[in-house]
Amino acid sequence: MEEVTEAVNNLTIAEGAAATAGAEGHKKNRIQVSNTKKPLFFYVNLAKRYMQLHEEVELSALGMAIATVVTVAEILKNNGLAVEKKIMTSTVDVKDDTRNRPIQKAKVSVLRMTYGPYLP
Repeated sequence: MEEVTEAVNNLTIAEGAAATAGAEGHKKNRIQVSNTKKPLFFYVNLAKRYMQLHEEVELSALGMAIATVVTVAEILKNNGLAVEKKIMTSTVDVKDDTRNRPIQKAKVSVLRMTYGPYLP
């Protein structure tokens, strides 16, 4: 766990990250969470870093990763580090290669988690 924390602390976020994302419309303060790629506290520490850099962060996830976003948001909230301003839910079409047709997946976005010093 210490390696993850150290890796996040040493992380540098390029200002041109939004430009390289191009057509995806990736915001520089959005974290797209996966429940399989990184451990839970990687996203907690990453959200802390993003909030320090941008004052606000958006956590976003699809399908089974929604539980991870909710957990990250609750950890930040319970530790007094953030307050969620808006939560959006929707469905998105994802192409299913095995059935050759689109399927709908649930999507959740926790918008504008604000860093502690900026709490009302």
